[in-house]
Amino acid sequence: MADINSIAKQFTDFYYQTFDANRANLGPLYRETSMLSWEGTPIQGVGAIVEKITTLPFQKVQHKVTTLDAQPSSPTIASLIVSVTGLLMVDDSPNPLQFSQVFQLIPDGSSYYVYNDIFRLNYG
Repeated sequence: MADINSIAKQFTDFYYQTFDANRANLGPLYRETSMLSWEGTPIQGVGAIVEKITTLPFQKVQHKVTTLDAQPSSPTIASLIVSVTGLLMVDDSPNPLQFSQVFQLIPDGSSYYVYNDIFRLNYG
């Protein structure tokens, strides 16, 4: 297995840069079997996931990752779990929101797709 920390870093850099620039372009990272849990609400399938993330109630967003952890998630395939915490800068608000997000990435050819995606805002 390739270095999971570098895979996790490459994936999260791509994911958040794409999310911040044009959320609709995240569709190819998901499959019909993929599931997103957004603030406790389960959403399954590419179309439903893209609809959810493209209709979020903000225009501009910037993710700032503060922690990134990765572990292998299967002894038989090169899948991994990626846990992220960070800050969201939404629209022009001076107050960032704290978030956590967990991805399960499954190999697909020379790349990976998101099988599970769990997102939560962290209120303090």
